[in-house]
Amino acid sequence: MRKTLLAGVAFFAIAAAGMTAVHADDIKQGGQMVVTYKDDVSTLDPAIGYDWQNWSMIKSLFDGLMDYEPGTSTLRKDLAEDYTISDDGKTFTFKLRKGVKFHNGREMTAEDVKYSLDRVTNPATQSPGAGFFGSIKGFDKMADGSAKSLEGVTVVDPYTIKFELTRPDATFLHVMAINFSFVVPKEEVEKWGADFGKHPVGTGAFKLGEWTLGQKLVFERNKDYWNAGLPKLDQITFEVGQEPVVALLRLQKGEVDVAGDGIPPAKFLEVKNDPTYAKLIVEGGQLHTGYVTMKTTMKPFDNVKVRQAVNMAINKDRIIRIINGRAVPANQPLPPTMPGFAKDYEGYKYDVEGAKKLLADAGLADGFETELYVYNTDPQPRIAQAIQQDLAAIGIKAEIKSLAQANVIAAGGEPDQAPMIWSGGMAWIADFPDPSNFYGPILGCSGAVKGGWNWSYYCNKALEERATAADSITDPAKKAEREEAWRSIFLDIMKDAPWAPVFNEQRFTIRSERLGGPDAIFVDPVHIPINYEQVYAKDVQ
Repeated sequence: MRKTLLAGVAFFAIAAAGMTAVHADDIKQGGQMVVTYKDDVSTLDPAIGYDWQNWSMIKSLFDGLMDYEPGTSTLRKDLAEDYTISDDGKTFTFKLRKGVKFHNGREMTAEDVKYSLDRVTNPATQSPGAGFFGSIKGFDKMADGSAKSLEGVTVVDPYTIKFELTRPDATFLHVMAINFSFVVPKEEVEKWGADFGKHPVGTGAFKLGEWTLGQKLVFERNKDYWNAGLPKLDQITFEVGQEPVVALLRLQKGEVDVAGDGIPPAKFLEVKNDPTYAKLIVEGGQLHTGYVTMKTTMKPFDNVKVRQAVNMAINKDRIIRIINGRAVPANQPLPPTMPGFAKDYEGYKYDVEGAKKLLADAGLADGFETELYVYNTDPQPRIAQAIQQDLAAIGIKAEIKSLAQANVIAAGGEPDQAPMIWSGGMAWIADFPDPSNFYGPILGCSGAVKGGWNWSYYCNKALEERATAADSITDPAKKAEREEAWRSIFLDIMKDAPWAPVFNEQRFTIRSERLGGPDAIFVDPVHIPINYEQVYAKDVQ
């Protein structure tokens, strides 16, 4: 998510260290929390939202058929009460919970599930997650506009829905747990049209109470939530327009509970060395890679030698020093803890002279001018400046475009904009813990579409076939075979060099003491950045 940062996507955790265990009976209903962000939220539409800032907000408002056990990557049933899988692995049948209500009071049925998936795969929706559903029968006809409904999704009865796939898909249950699969009510989408993302209605633990653009969003507890006992908080206020340094000061004064943008790098050592606040520092491990994209549909990045030269030009160790060493150098798209990571791959070495030679071989001995887009929150602009200096050393003059996150993402989704993007602050964190998630949306052909997250617009048809074959390996006994298939795919991607991977980052932030217990916020690989429905306040009477 990504996450990118999902995504696309940032990642927080509150550790149990230094916090006393709390008996479940002592956790009371009530209270609130305040979270700050520098930028406003672009959308709360689950079919559209795909950045780290809105990922967990959307999760708080909507539900899917599947979910994950809090703090783990273990799948569990959510809106689905039960499911069955056919012997050939190509038919999934889900039984839905009865009595689940949307925030508008109407009961959710199987028709809503089908509508939501038809909507997310309709090209008119411009969902960056449409490609996740490529294994469902009829997806290709939806993608080319020749169908208006997924042939492979059938409403059996109001509480039963069936999915027929064109092939076995090892990721399908994971896909049913990501935001793009969340269920929306047709009447509300039709009522608000393109503004549904500003007026979201789901079945989730919270509902939107207020959204003052540029100032704040207020989530209120859904008192009719189907999952008894959740959420614990009565209200969450997201204050936007808060510079991270100001947010940190406000947290230290007791006015804020979570600094959403993390600890500002310039303040990290100061906070870490202060015993008052050191115990409140939150460290989150993450399936993350930060990278520079190069748009293969724009000259001169349509030339592989130019892309390889950029890989060789970037001094990754210097960039990591900018963020106080809170990362390790990356040489491939997959992070080190992801299955399929190639431990013996050396990647492109930092080699200024070698990079100059490649540019000369590409007919660009005198270099060229380009643009480097970056998210405008520290330390990202400073990292972009370091990359700019590295590129200048080989003759590439990159003008920095420092913009709000939503604007960078929008430009990345255009085939003729944003020739280069430093993905920091938005960089990819896995939507689910599987190597395929680092391919389809960000390096596969299905993501190389208007509004997509494949900002390089890289599309290799031969690799696409191999990726499909890898995901058709569903037998647990062939796990090693599937991992090796993905390993070879990513190594071949690096030969084409649509990215320059830079680092794999750990995420640090800080929380207030008002949030309760070791289970308040998890080191969670999927609910990015915070599993809000699990948070509780310690001071509730």
